[in-house]
Amino acid sequence: MAAYVSVGNIHDLFLSGQGYKGHDSWSSGFTFRANSFKDLSWSSGVSKALKAERCGCYSRVVSTFNESSKINTSIRAVSSYTKYYDFTVIGSGVAGLRYALEVAKQGTVAVITKDEPHESNTNYAQGGVSAVLCPLDSVESHMQDTMVAGAHLCDEETVRVVCTEGPERIRELIAMGASFDHGEDGNLHLAREGGHSHRRIVHAADMTGREIERALLEAVLNDPNISVFKHHFAIDLLTSQDGLDTVCHGVDTLNIKTNEVVRFISKVTLLASGGAGHIYPSTTNPLVATGDGMAMAHRAQAVISNMEFVQFHPTALADEGLPIKPQTARENAFLITEAVRGDGGILYNLAMERFMPAYDERAELAPRDVVARSIDDQLKKRKEKYVLLDISHKPREKILAHFPNIASECLKHGLDITRQPIPVVPAAHYMCGGVRAGLQGETNVLGLFVAGEVACTGLHGANRLASNSLLEALVFARRAVQPSTELMKSTRLDVSASEKWTRPVVATGRSLGEDVISKILALTREVRRELQGVMWKYVGIVRSTTRLNTAERKIAELEAKWETFLFEHGWEQTVVALEACEMRNLFCCAKLVVSSALARHESRGLHYTTDFPFVEESKRIPTIILPSSPTTASWSSRQLQNISSSTSLI
Repeated sequence: MAAYVSVGNIHDLFLSGQGYKGHDSWSSGFTFRANSFKDLSWSSGVSKALKAERCGCYSRVVSTFNESSKINTSIRAVSSYTKYYDFTVIGSGVAGLRYALEVAKQGTVAVITKDEPHESNTNYAQGGVSAVLCPLDSVESHMQDTMVAGAHLCDEETVRVVCTEGPERIRELIAMGASFDHGEDGNLHLAREGGHSHRRIVHAADMTGREIERALLEAVLNDPNISVFKHHFAIDLLTSQDGLDTVCHGVDTLNIKTNEVVRFISKVTLLASGGAGHIYPSTTNPLVATGDGMAMAHRAQAVISNMEFVQFHPTALADEGLPIKPQTARENAFLITEAVRGDGGILYNLAMERFMPAYDERAELAPRDVVARSIDDQLKKRKEKYVLLDISHKPREKILAHFPNIASECLKHGLDITRQPIPVVPAAHYMCGGVRAGLQGETNVLGLFVAGEVACTGLHGANRLASNSLLEALVFARRAVQPSTELMKSTRLDVSASEKWTRPVVATGRSLGEDVISKILALTREVRRELQGVMWKYVGIVRSTTRLNTAERKIAELEAKWETFLFEHGWEQTVVALEACEMRNLFCCAKLVVSSALARHESRGLHYTTDFPFVEESKRIPTIILPSSPTTASWSSRQLQNISSSTSLI
């Protein structure tokens, strides 16, 4: 099908896989470039350069982008399954949407999201956004709280930037229509959560993320320069080599509704795809959080950092302790926000003994890593399955005003939180590690920026301070705008490059046979559960070298078993399907977590190991995973596309 593009604005005029609003349409070593990665000063110390598997599949170089290279004024006969934009944003949470709204002032934007646009970790964030908005508070105090919670592994420059710029980001949200709770004096109501020395949590009852997502999504859908492509799963980034530099040119996606591969070519790509909570069996994350962005970036030679620091939220609703148990298993654990403890909630074991003061002088207001380990210890010592969080001693009207969503969910199951304690248990919640980013969200892959949970900016260190995640996403999404627009304006969009990469092929009953597809799907689901079980048992809240080595071996065996089955039944390197691609990403992220955990020979923040139970000052340095090019690699470690040796992107 022929299509025409107005190249001045790169408007999307392709008819197949339509990009219209609100419909089912639609991310060997190397050297850092001084001008693109100069802000990563906190990367100077490396506890271990973990060599990650990556397929070395690029044999031709591409000319460096420069200001003199401009795109032609019109293009004819372009593939109907390729779309061209100035900016591609992978993810529709707070980071992706906030960035999209800003860069849309300079060019066209494609927002690619795996499910419905609102289905993101942002939407499930209850507590709020931390920012210094009270005269009694200070940036220095917020910084200190962040550094203490992060076990002093945080990058101080990053912490200062986020804490300083945070208040303005909140004001911008309010100006865009986000509605937050106000006190009787008319000022914003500021809550306090564990690890914070002041009240500085801006919130909308216990549904803050939902309100922020609503405001941002409304603005995005009303912006004529932004096209939202929902139900598009990001398969792999499109990259090429320019000498020792890797360059990102966009992303391949799978339209889940039509089972078609859609290729997005763009001048700049922002990866804002969230975390990897579903490497564990119990997580507060929605089903979309399968580590796709981290795995894609790793395969594309991006540097990965601090993956050992997986935050387990200490208080997810324990369904086993509810008077009326849910009729079907939850897709993700229901979060009981940190703000419940911040408002005076007390933790008890099943004998109604308060236990937190015995573990930490801050008791229930200790940082999450401390509270989660304390609960884990109680459960193991007492052989119980949950503990109790009680807020019922507070006035009924205040409980219902501050926590209406939690009260409603519990009441569905016969529990009145104004009268009864809430059964809770830790669940996987947040990845403090991810794709290593500079102070403007830049990565070592040229043209690729990151923001949100997928990124490792240095803010969280070894443990995220409560309500700093939405703040980080807002600040870094905004900081990535200027370098992104500068790169966009000086970059040539090569529309002839689309066919340089091998196109993924969608697995179908016609190509593999319905029986084979059914068997692969059944095995994939079984292997997914097994992987999650391994991670929970051996790479959980408390670790040991023996457990981590066992996990590494079991994961390798599982991956080999799964991949062998696929390829013995007709699967090929470029074949894709949603469940299979999610599985390869889960394997990839699980291996990154285990490798990073084995590299850290101390206990710091969220990483606690019985073999090295103390903090070691000499090891107060990030864990770095560098890309490498082995001769053999598993399917989960390879990019699906490669560039033909007879072609060039020049």
